[in-house]
Amino acid sequence: VTSSRRKNRKRYFNAPSHIRRKLMSSPLSKELRAKYSVRSMPIRKDDEVQVIRGHYKGQQVGKVVQCYRKKFVIYIERIQREKANGASVNVGIHPSKVVIVKLKMDKDRKKILERKAKSRLQADKGKHTEESIMETS
Repeated sequence: VTSSRRKNRKRYFNAPSHIRRKLMSSPLSKELRAKYSVRSMPIRKDDEVQVIRGHYKGQQVGKVVQCYRKKFVIYIERIQREKANGASVNVGIHPSKVVIVKLKMDKDRKKILERKAKSRLQADKGKHTEESIMETS
């Protein structure tokens, strides 16, 4: 584990696909966060997302059409632009700049959510509160 900027950038840009999946994670919406007690998830093809940063931010919700791991971007349903010749192309958006509004559920994803929620509960178990500190002193 290094704190060198050069080495971290090298590892980020040369990461293999299975590691890029985790790097391409998106935060969950407030409702989903409360429901599953999980903060973020690796994004996948049929999730519904909302862009919260950049030129395309807004209230409309779009479905993820493609996760392009090689370019670290995702393509969203109605987020397109016109090319000079009139053709419309999808605009790539980094997954950290969107929020997941609806998850595409399957058994593997359910397992991930349960595992993350369980570790979250165990993390709170060992924490000291102000009351417990006052009682011991």
